[in-house]
Amino acid sequence: MPVSPAGSARPEIETSRLHRLLTVGGTILALFILYEVFTSFVAYTDDAYVRSDLVAVAPQVTGQIVEVHVVDNQEVKIGDKLFTIDPEPFQLVVNQWKAQIDRATAQLKVAREELAVAQAALQVSTSSHTYAVQEQSRFSDLAKRQFAPIAELDRANDVLRRSQAEMTMSTVAIAKAQTDIGAHQAALELAQAQLASAQWNLDRTVVHAPNNGPITNLTVRKGDMATINVPIIGIVDADAWRIMANYKQYYIRDFKVGDTAWVWLDSAPWHFHKGRITGIARGFSRNPGIDKLLPYVAPTTDWIRLQRRIPVTIVLEELPPGYKLYMGADARTVIFP
Repeated sequence: MPVSPAGSARPEIETSRLHRLLTVGGTILALFILYEVFTSFVAYTDDAYVRSDLVAVAPQVTGQIVEVHVVDNQEVKIGDKLFTIDPEPFQLVVNQWKAQIDRATAQLKVAREELAVAQAALQVSTSSHTYAVQEQSRFSDLAKRQFAPIAELDRANDVLRRSQAEMTMSTVAIAKAQTDIGAHQAALELAQAQLASAQWNLDRTVVHAPNNGPITNLTVRKGDMATINVPIIGIVDADAWRIMANYKQYYIRDFKVGDTAWVWLDSAPWHFHKGRITGIARGFSRNPGIDKLLPYVAPTTDWIRLQRRIPVTIVLEELPPGYKLYMGADARTVIFP
């Protein structure tokens, strides 16, 4: 019997299907092997951005701003004036405590003079008392033997009592003068401490830049009220630029601090910048939130869930003079483990 064409075609179809399956499977396996080999030598991520430290400048005293010395996006150096708070109220307090110091100094001088007078009076009364004791003893002996009238003895007793009273008064005057000296000395030290505090506040009415970098998002204006410890000016630290690159856990095993990295900045494309790894995070938060000590890296991009990523800090090297970086700008990094 002749062979049916349909029967002879079936083995050929099955062979073709098996061939296609093997081809697809082999291709997937080859791509997987190629990916594993490639990622063993090249670690790339586009989940990276430029970062620095934003220094929040807050006044240390409260008052009305009478002068703003900078404009938005201005580059400032450490020590440059930023703004001035009305110094008049603080100067008045300084003047007040200077007057208090003068008063306490004068009172202390008077108390010391009173002490010196009381001490001199005590010396005189002590000498008079010693003489009065001798006279009273002599007239008492003479009166017993009737060689002196009783009136002379009474006079000697009176002089003795007076000298004793003068000694007591001088001793009390010395104690009072010493107490006054202590009180005026304490008042003087308090006024000096208050003056130092008032002068410190006065010096803080002119606010200076604590770091180098550009002013960002300046909104403060002359006439605004500056409140103590409330930030009103932000400065991007020009000495703390770095790249934060979030790498999949898969890559981290081969990274070491000091390794070379290559960075592409979206703000200045078509150029790779050399950098080095300065830090690899040893922990990250799995839950979003603010004010956390551990960094949080979102595990999703739109609706796709990604493998957990770990922040890697990269510092750029040999940037041209005047080269501008932008905090928050996108970057891409390549590391050859």
